[in-house]
Amino acid sequence: MSRNVRELRCSPDDVFAVLSDGWLYPCWVVGASRMREVDETWPMAGAELHHSFGVWPALINDKTVVEEFITGRRMVMRARGWPIGEARVTLDVKERGDGCVVRIQEEAVAGPGRFVPEPVMDVMLHWRNNETLHRLAYLAEGRATRPAGASTAEKEMASTGESGTTVT
Repeated sequence: MSRNVRELRCSPDDVFAVLSDGWLYPCWVVGASRMREVDETWPMAGAELHHSFGVWPALINDKTVVEEFITGRRMVMRARGWPIGEARVTLDVKERGDGCVVRIQEEAVAGPGRFVPEPVMDVMLHWRNNETLHRLAYLAEGRATRPAGASTAEKEMASTGESGTTVT
């Protein structure tokens, strides 16, 4: 089971505002490329997202189903991506200081992905979920009503010398 953690400069409510908008799913989930439909009851347990993954012309249509949802704390989804299989993805969010910590866990639960050796799968999922949390942070912090200090995006740009302005 792969686990990734990221500290965000926003509240758990800001994170759940993004998670609760099913149409944003391809914006933060690496591999998801477009949305086709979102249940009106999203993100409540049993609700479905109908998405595609891959790149055109090799797009595959599938869905993700919410298994558990506790506003501001936890979301568990069963993400389908056949022919690769299905994964259980758990997002836990906890307040920390002026921000929050988000942990994502992912494990293969059905299909051929279950037979990939765990160390190999963990390496692939760790990279993917690191980028997933990176994207989720940008969305949640960007939508935050009261940002708590510099966002992680601003910190990253400062550490790489990016200023957002063009030097002539």
